[in-house]
Amino acid sequence: MEKRLIVQKFGGSSVANVERIQKVADRVVNYRKRGNNLVVVVSALGDTTDELIELADKINTEPSEREMDMLLSTGEQISVALLAMAIHKLGFEAISFTGPQVGIITDSRHTRARIVKINGEKIKEALKKGKIVIVAGFQGMTPEQDITTLGRGGSDLTAVALAKELKADECEIYTDVEGIYTTDPRIEPKAKKIESITYDEMLEMASLGAQVMQARSIEVAKKFNVPIHVRSSFSLKPGTMIIKEVNKMEEVVVSAVTLNRNEAKITICNVPDKPGVAAKIFKTLADEGLNVDMIVQNVSHLRQTDISFTVSKAEAARAIKITRKIALSLGIEEVLEDEDIARVSIVGVGMKSHSGVAAGMFDTLAKNKINIEMISTSDISISCIIKNKFAETAVKSLHEKFGLGK
Repeated sequence: MEKRLIVQKFGGSSVANVERIQKVADRVVNYRKRGNNLVVVVSALGDTTDELIELADKINTEPSEREMDMLLSTGEQISVALLAMAIHKLGFEAISFTGPQVGIITDSRHTRARIVKINGEKIKEALKKGKIVIVAGFQGMTPEQDITTLGRGGSDLTAVALAKELKADECEIYTDVEGIYTTDPRIEPKAKKIESITYDEMLEMASLGAQVMQARSIEVAKKFNVPIHVRSSFSLKPGTMIIKEVNKMEEVVVSAVTLNRNEAKITICNVPDKPGVAAKIFKTLADEGLNVDMIVQNVSHLRQTDISFTVSKAEAARAIKITRKIALSLGIEEVLEDEDIARVSIVGVGMKSHSGVAAGMFDTLAKNKINIEMISTSDISISCIIKNKFAETAVKSLHEKFGLGK
């Protein structure tokens, strides 16, 4: 019988110190003893990435993105070598590789590169020799052999892409929680673990601020139908399966409530209400590589309009700088910025076929005297921008309203 191939990914908190690295090695070896082939993707130790960013900031507040990739990719190189050593100590064969060594080829967008192709031959050779293969997550290289990184949470993407390329039997994502919850258990202790969830719902949750998995990794999993098991590094309990379809009971309308505090709102005041103005604003922002999320336009009877949009907090300083430049070219003086906001969202495939969900959400926020600044909807989600101070109240009240703690 052919051995099963399992791709496992361990996040930074799972390998934060020597004891945790040893525990990961124990877990990997136990899988090996059961006769599985293993490819293990590892993130940088604990807060290493943040510490490296801080270090760079002390040298140069605007470093080149190429050099940032060069710097940040070292974090994973440390953890893969240490994990291989820990497995050797347990008497098992392991070999560590960087992303470039295993042929993860990306485009040349530094700090947020996309995987173009993977040449898995080196991994397959090592597996044939009976070795446990450890791969550095979050990194690859361009065809010109420049090192790139895949953006925050990029190790998830490495794991899912390798699982697809190697036709793995399973892809396990290990994290510091026991799976996907109906909301953040740190905010709402009544949050429940979800046994299985669809790619669509998980993709929506990830893009709306649920921190458990990177949205791009879910996109790849959905495209190639790679089942993912999200589970805890600190427990042997089963976690949450992310799969194509989930047989849910009819009445499950909303599956989860998410919160994202990492956004900023920018408002351009008194914009002339005429064709082409919005196009110019958002085309310029897109050309600068800025991801704009929600957009709201209010037209007054004076034929002027305020345009508000949200961007990630990490890009807010750059976004406001570029927006002010655009505004000046249009003869507009007032541009406002608000970082004191939060986005609260409800997600659920069941919303497609149920009316009154939005009304229920707005009513719940109104009863808690929470003002809605912006609204956006999709087939399976509704999001509201509110003041940050109301964020936790909003999450708890919506969680209760849609019966998610039952």
